[in-house]
Amino acid sequence: MLRDITIGQYFPGNSVIHKLDPRFKIIITILYIVMLFTGDSLLCLVVGAVYTVMAILLSRIKLKMFVKSVKPIIPFLVITAVINLLLVNSGEVLWRWKFFKITDEGINISLFMIIRIVLLIAGTSILTYTTSPITLTDAIERLLSPLKKLHFPVHELAMMMSIALRFIPTLIEETDKIMSAQKARGAEIDTGSFMNRARNLISILVPLFISSFRRADELATAMECRCYNGGEGRTRLRQLKSSARDYIALAVTVMFLAAAIIVAQMTK
Repeated sequence: MLRDITIGQYFPGNSVIHKLDPRFKIIITILYIVMLFTGDSLLCLVVGAVYTVMAILLSRIKLKMFVKSVKPIIPFLVITAVINLLLVNSGEVLWRWKFFKITDEGINISLFMIIRIVLLIAGTSILTYTTSPITLTDAIERLLSPLKKLHFPVHELAMMMSIALRFIPTLIEETDKIMSAQKARGAEIDTGSFMNRARNLISILVPLFISSFRRADELATAMECRCYNGGEGRTRLRQLKSSARDYIALAVTVMFLAAAIIVAQMTK
């Protein structure tokens, strides 16, 4: 399961999405999230689904990578669906057992929540899949640059966010190695009662924390050896420049957002 987590990974490519200005990609991702939360009907999500499919096809990233990004949250999706099915009492009753009942409204809400979460994970994953951590750091810093007038540490914040994203795959890989090592020594991590498995996690968390602090110390030492002292006076090898395709992508996203808003108003 841990190997299926692809959050924070970057897949180099030469697609239209890869070539977009990262600043525009961040703004587009924010508009995409707003698009998904605009309405409360399945028709609103159809607009978001069409947009997501278009973006996935244009990114030229294998579909199995997006499936992997969704697999780790399947238990969460199941729990969300069951809670909505059993707790929503409005609508026509389709099944009843004692004080449990399933209604058509509960089914609609469960499907709506599952589709929204899947689209949210798959759509936002495109940002990290098609943008390198260094480029993403520059884009965040440029977007937050007006805050420098308020003496806000923009560069340091962008650097921390980029490092956090970059280290997610590394920590996942480290966790998988520790679990394999513990199993080889006879530890029963995936068996037994819930309390036993929770206690067995201590044998994973302790070495994981030690490894994380060691990596953080090595990273800090490497940055000091390269005379890193923050964003003051720093220059960039690659300058971010927008082009016509960036404005076209932004315009298409705004059009889909407007369509979602119209559909939401019509379905009220």
